[in-house]
Amino acid sequence: MSRLEKDFLGEKEINKNALYGIHSVRARENFPDNSMFHLEWYKAIGITKLAFFLTYKTFKKNVIEQEMLENTPLSLIDDLIITALIETAEEVAEGKYFQNFIIPAIQGGAGASINMNINEIITNAALIRMDLSPGDYDQINPIEHANIFQSTNDVIPSSLKIAVTKLLIDLNEQINELKLEVEKLEHQNKNKLRIAYTQMQQSAPSSYARLFSTYAEALSRDLQRISKCNEKMTMINLGDRSLETGVPVPEIFIKELMPTIQKLTNHNFNRSKNLSDTNNNYDSWVTVHAFLKTHAVNLEKIASDVRLLSSDLFGAKEISIPQKEAGDYAMSGKNNPVITEFVISAAHKIYANDMLITSLSAQGSLDSNAYLPIIGNALLESIKLLTAANKTLQENLFSNIIINSDLAEDRLYHSSTITNALIVYIGSHKAAKLAKEMQKSGKDIFRVNSKLKIIDPDKLEKILTPKNLLKMGFTINDLTEFSG
Repeated sequence: MSRLEKDFLGEKEINKNALYGIHSVRARENFPDNSMFHLEWYKAIGITKLAFFLTYKTFKKNVIEQEMLENTPLSLIDDLIITALIETAEEVAEGKYFQNFIIPAIQGGAGASINMNINEIITNAALIRMDLSPGDYDQINPIEHANIFQSTNDVIPSSLKIAVTKLLIDLNEQINELKLEVEKLEHQNKNKLRIAYTQMQQSAPSSYARLFSTYAEALSRDLQRISKCNEKMTMINLGDRSLETGVPVPEIFIKELMPTIQKLTNHNFNRSKNLSDTNNNYDSWVTVHAFLKTHAVNLEKIASDVRLLSSDLFGAKEISIPQKEAGDYAMSGKNNPVITEFVISAAHKIYANDMLITSLSAQGSLDSNAYLPIIGNALLESIKLLTAANKTLQENLFSNIIINSDLAEDRLYHSSTITNALIVYIGSHKAAKLAKEMQKSGKDIFRVNSKLKIIDPDKLEKILTPKNLLKMGFTINDLTEFSG
């Protein structure tokens, strides 16, 4: 069974019970893609529509109380319709009817198809709520009622900022959880020695605590950047219906709209001082995603380090990671580093998204940007990928990493790089002599020193304790105690 809907282009047969309408069907035909629109953005549009309907209810009350109807041609929407629109928008804000959103994420039209699909969903669901039939637009209309005092230009970008803000809260929490897990490992391995590597070569004595501390510091900076992202998202352009001004919108409506949004979102959104700037220029999206990309860079570095240190390339492993997948039958027992590989893959998708957002943000033409849908899709995807990456690193990797500290320390004492710690006490020539013999014999520094008798064994043991190896610099007392 179907119903017939019309627009100025002609007619379309629509499924009788569908909540979408002719605008959505035309868009679906024009954009035959299967990329999924983000549910979070859909919900945020529901919140924005709800704010408009609630504000309209207040606006109507003020008009009636001030007895302005007699002197104006303004026609007010019936209270029953307003109530139906409010209740339906509340449901959309919770994600209901999402199966009737048929527009793909990648599309043309600057988001007009997104706006109309949701207008039709709200309209037809409201009609059903009033015991009327979907498509009965003489009673409730997708443009005259569901889009009252709104336009794509303000609803869609403002809703995107609401969705981004909510997702950034989740991302912030996941980064913090990962940071806490990393800090726990840092404290547990405070004096656990390891060899530091530069240019993939053994370089100097270090510790696992120092390595983990670098990850924690990077994540701390990422948390600061995410906070700045939220700041960039606070300015929205609701009321910018005609691109340049709010002329087609009642002044009192514009004043009441922002407090309503703040109450519904529990977030301090504010109207941009320059509505046209917010709509015309997308540098804020570029800035926000640049911060997200920076976080992806840090996560890739962390994941790459763990993947390398836990690999079979090192022989016996100083770091053991939890086995999360069994592998195929031909290689049973093989522990593939799937968590780190997921994180690295996600990071590179985010880098690609960054290029897309940068280039298409520059494609804005005069007073609008036609590419907001794909920019928003990429931005939301990046945030969700980062949230997932932090979550799996924390839950499936760092919470169960095992450090073989005895093996790491033994390797350090067998490495000729340990002689760097002796140069200040015995001089570079004697240190080089020790290093050369260590490389030749494969023995640790203590056994080689016993053979060459370069430094007192007791002094050597004291110099090479974690306390001395890891402190910042030497003192005159150290020279007096350990030299000679």
